[in-house]
Amino acid sequence: MNKVILIGNLTRDPELQTTNSGVSVCRFSIAVQRPFQNNEGERDVDFFNIVVWRGKGENVHKFLKKGSKCAVVGRLQNSSYEANDGTKRNVTDIIADDVEFLGGRPTEGGEAPSARPANPPKADAAQLEPIDDDSLPF
Repeated sequence: MNKVILIGNLTRDPELQTTNSGVSVCRFSIAVQRPFQNNEGERDVDFFNIVVWRGKGENVHKFLKKGSKCAVVGRLQNSSYEANDGTKRNVTDIIADDVEFLGGRPTEGGEAPSARPANPPKADAAQLEPIDDDSLPF
């Protein structure tokens, strides 16, 4: 079984390309914090290259940008190539089957809004009616 599930933030804007046969492919990378702290009390971060094909890749390119939070479900794929200096390079990519956009819609300034408003409206105590605990169904 080859399955990967990651949640992280984009480290750069997604890049959309089209193959010679007209198929869209989007590439981006995400940073994922490790669940534990190192000796200095900080959390290390791992960086992963993601590849998304066709319509899902077009949506990633359209709606996500550097700093956006997303969840990726996919599989690992290893490949190798020869660099310009003649050395052999190995690359590991995540081929995404699904990408979930997390953190809300971006605002005009490009930042995703927080889950809560900065100044939530205060409830007027005079408008609230008391509830008798004995009338609750649980």
